[in-house]
Amino acid sequence: MAQVELIMPKMGESIMEATILKWVKQVGDSVEEDETILEIATDKVDSEVPSPVDGVIQEIRFQEDETVEIGKVIAIIGTDGEEATPQASPSVKETAEAPAEKTSSNGINKPAPQPAPVMASADAPVERTDSSSRFYSPLVRTIAEKENISMAELEQISGSGLQGRVTKKDILAYVENRKSQSVSAPETKAPVQETAAPKPPKAPAAQSASGSAPVSASDNVEIIEMDRMRRIIADHMVNSKKTSPHVTSFVEVDVTKIVNWRNKVKKQFQEKHGEKITFTPIFMEAVAKAIRDFPMVNVSVDGNTIVRKKNVNIGMATALPSGNLIVPVIKNADHLNLMGLTKQVNGLAARARANKLGADEIQGGTFTLTNVGTFGNVMGTPIINQPQVAILAVGAIRKKPAVVETEYGDLIAVRHMMFLSLSYDHRVVDGFLGGSFLRRVGDYMEQFDDTQTI
Repeated sequence: MAQVELIMPKMGESIMEATILKWVKQVGDSVEEDETILEIATDKVDSEVPSPVDGVIQEIRFQEDETVEIGKVIAIIGTDGEEATPQASPSVKETAEAPAEKTSSNGINKPAPQPAPVMASADAPVERTDSSSRFYSPLVRTIAEKENISMAELEQISGSGLQGRVTKKDILAYVENRKSQSVSAPETKAPVQETAAPKPPKAPAAQSASGSAPVSASDNVEIIEMDRMRRIIADHMVNSKKTSPHVTSFVEVDVTKIVNWRNKVKKQFQEKHGEKITFTPIFMEAVAKAIRDFPMVNVSVDGNTIVRKKNVNIGMATALPSGNLIVPVIKNADHLNLMGLTKQVNGLAARARANKLGADEIQGGTFTLTNVGTFGNVMGTPIINQPQVAILAVGAIRKKPAVVETEYGDLIAVRHMMFLSLSYDHRVVDGFLGGSFLRRVGDYMEQFDDTQTI
């Protein structure tokens, strides 16, 4: 009988570990190729890990709620037939070859293990909850909270998804049916708390991975356990500050041309292309042009070497319903026109908020754009998204009096103004490069062609 190693898959360029949420299969269970074996989670995306082969689970090496480094063997699958190396899933074929090439720290090649290593793919989102045997996606739980649906009520909804899980379609149909039955009755119920009554504080390891109810420590203090995603984000933020000496530069730009042009064409744009045009693709276009002018901003650091990236892959920080952020990536943004960028931005943002992003859509970023203006902030000092070396924040657009140079002299006029702030890694991006790049982004925004047609 051949043995196949199930390896913790890589879910993104900067993700080095994942947490095991649930083993769907146990030792002794038979599995078919592409059948889900376990559910994992990172700070970027939650996924189901399928079996790369037909066989029987012989060994499970890590338990639920354990955090495992990428590339480690998490289970052994026994297969019938001759010793052979099964093919990796198409979605991870490129990364599946990497483990065979690893060497030890002293440069000596490690002997190949007996079982054939196979990197499992992970594409489908994980659906889970805390106190129930059923699993619910973040989108379903957000809808339930918004509609004041208690956990007990949620348990009664019949699911049409995998293994009877409740899908977005199921819960929306339930909400619509509930409204139709009580259309004449005013809504008087207060939101129902989904978790159990507060309990005495527990050690962090005993807490549920997706958060728990606040624990009252005294009359004036309340202790709230971080959920899994918040803990991982916190670790990444601290690690970024430890890794990169951050410097932030600021410029103020006049975006009146952009605002007036968008106001003029947004209705026609949606009617013609079926897409809403926001400011984000316009800003992204300016960033892509500036990166082509200053390619040394589009790099990463590997020890004492600088890795220059030829692809301009711009990540856009997107707020999730939970309040956390995720960064989907627009690949080769410098090759897309404004229409192409608009479609990419809208599509990725919609899938991010619905927790439907694939693993390939959140990796490979070389630069990040974040919009702090959506929170009403005029500027910010963002933290670099490792292993990148720079991140740009755009602030709120505000009407302000400004000096305008004309052929008749300087005038005071009401203009739409916005602050840009660039945080950069001072190990490889000095003040001249960072400041020049930031100013070039602002120049492209101010030089926007407001006569272009759609």
